Amino acid sequence: MSRLVSFDDAREKARRRMPRFAFDFIDGGAGTETGLGRNRAAFINRILEPRALINVDGDLSTRTRFLGKSWAAPYGVAPVGLAGLAWPGIDRFLARAAEQAGVPYCASTPSTAKLEDLHDCAPNSGWFQLYVGSSQEIVDDLIERARIAGYDTLIVTADVPRPGKRRRDLRNQFALPLKITPRFIWELASHPKWSLGVLRHGAPRFANLERYAEPGASTTSLASLMAKQSSGRLDWDLLADIRSKWPGKLILKGILSPQDAQRATSEGVDAIVVSNHGGRQLDGAPATLDALGPIRDAVGPDFPLIVDGGIRSGEDVLKALMAGADFVLMGRAFLYSVAALGQDGAAEAFTMLQTELTNAMAQTGVRDIVDISK
Repeated sequence: MSRLVSFDDAREKARRRMPRFAFDFIDGGAGTETGLGRNRAAFINRILEPRALINVDGDLSTRTRFLGKSWAAPYGVAPVGLAGLAWPGIDRFLARAAEQAGVPYCASTPSTAKLEDLHDCAPNSGWFQLYVGSSQEIVDDLIERARIAGYDTLIVTADVPRPGKRRRDLRNQFALPLKITPRFIWELASHPKWSLGVLRHGAPRFANLERYAEPGASTTSLASLMAKQSSGRLDWDLLADIRSKWPGKLILKGILSPQDAQRATSEGVDAIVVSNHGGRQLDGAPATLDALGPIRDAVGPDFPLIVDGGIRSGEDVLKALMAGADFVLMGRAFLYSVAALGQDGAAEAFTMLQTELTNAMAQTGVRDIVDISK
């Protein structure tokens, strides 16, 4: 039996086990965080219609085919930068658990583990997320590294032309390297398991960027290098260049405009992630669930759509699929689970999510997830 009751419970446990600066970095959003709340509210307010007198006895199937591969369920782990702040070693924990669960794991450019190591953890389910920064040389090398490592799916993030203004981080004076202050020392002493994990796994670093810095470069230098990877130079021409260099599936992440989505379908993109970066970029952006319907109308019924943002349960996964998504990515929910329970939280999160999804399917008369009509 899972020790997790819900992802909301996991969040509260994570809040108690993490230093405040780390929890706020993972949990927070841009501006007043109205957009962050809007993502959740959209799912909370979406209603599912229960169906009766439908035989849903026995096993229900969540297996789905997406981008040419069969997956055990229509969800995966979203790319999250500096996820190691949630819990030391979390990138590898989640990659291994996703591989075991038979669902995608998205490694991130600003991961705290190298993309090659994460592919070793998830050789059959790894996707790599690319930030297009100011250095074309670094962009090209990251693409080549992902190909050589064995990734077959590349996610290009399009919604970070500038870093979002996150007030919690500013109030906490959050920056890398972590600044040693009396408050910082108190936070570490108050959260010993997190602190011991850092001693075991090392302080969070931008592991994928170390080879582009001078040997022995400081965390400050790496943070500066990562900041340059959040540039506003990504445009359709550059996307076409990436398409020409990447032999596998290409996903465009961070689309909220039906006009942008429609154009993406003619630019060689294999799928779109309807995403507002977890409410971390533009406070006034629409909830992703609200944006999903108009984008589905724009791209038609057959173009592959993924949605993320505000998803906290198996019911939410079902709501997203019924609203027009083919697939779902979740970020914070998995981070909360590992922060709450340590390494075991990764596998337990998938177990709980799968149970919630099949329960919701039974209540709504869905025996097979592929039978959901958009």
